[in-house]
Amino acid sequence: MEQIYDIVIIGAGPAGLAAGIYAGRARLRALIIEKGKIGGQILITSEVENYPGGMACETGPAMMERMAQQAKYFGAKIASDTVLSVELTGEIKRVRGEKGEYSAKAVIVATGAVPRRIGCTGEVELTGKGVSYCATCDGPLFEDMETFVVGGGDAALEEAMFIAKFARKVTVINCMPDLQAAKCIQEKAFANEKISFVLDSTIEAFNGDGILTSMLVKNLKTGEIREIVADEEDGAFGVFIFIGSIPMSALFSERLEIDGGYIVTDENMRTNVPGVFAAGDIRKKSLRQAVTAAADGAIAAVQAEKYIEDPEMCLIKE
Repeated sequence: MEQIYDIVIIGAGPAGLAAGIYAGRARLRALIIEKGKIGGQILITSEVENYPGGMACETGPAMMERMAQQAKYFGAKIASDTVLSVELTGEIKRVRGEKGEYSAKAVIVATGAVPRRIGCTGEVELTGKGVSYCATCDGPLFEDMETFVVGGGDAALEEAMFIAKFARKVTVINCMPDLQAAKCIQEKAFANEKISFVLDSTIEAFNGDGILTSMLVKNLKTGEIREIVADEEDGAFGVFIFIGSIPMSALFSERLEIDGGYIVTDENMRTNVPGVFAAGDIRKKSLRQAVTAAADGAIAAVQAEKYIEDPEMCLIKE
């Protein structure tokens, strides 16, 4: 006999796990499907300082392990599988993975987004060890140290100004001859005495034994490559990469409303398809942090419960 869950949650980052916690507490049969390691992007964060009520100096993996255990405690199941396709219309939704097919009355999409990488040598190995994609997460860790920001758009300059609150010096590296950020943001960045700019340049390699201590920067006009080495007293420096994100929404693009790669929802995490919700970094929103992802997941689970109880009452009003 086919097992039909109340909710299938795709993704086990902060949004998916929070949804599992709330679904489990509501005594719903909830299944969380995760293709990789449980935790999402926060796994690359060495210290989580800004999650309300979090433990001092807690790592991303440690926090996600506690959250996963909490979801399991309340009855949510976690399956390791890669979702290949979804069938979201109808009363019963179908999620097909490499290892099997899962059916549910409601689906919560919490697949997240991944930061776009430079693709240079040492980037993957030194992520979380000097290379970061989140200024809010890691900026305070580089107080009174030298830091670099890669990118020239709004996000890059805004994050550079945020990092400048902590760092001794911030250098923005952009591969283009000009910045792409809005003029008003550029003006604020130019006015900040801590921020300088290196244009027409890209990073060729990150180096370090367990922590970032040097990098190679190439001038795209001249071809010159120079090595930047950490200050001897600091022993390391930080590089923050803001060249865009890749939302993991391809599986849902034919059925769900997408804007710029992100799934569009209302404030109750409802998509344009009844019984399908989206939460966390996959959703079109202004702030992508663990705390907002968890909030999204909680809302999505509560709204999914209401939908299951009375589908007609939970339709988006045109």
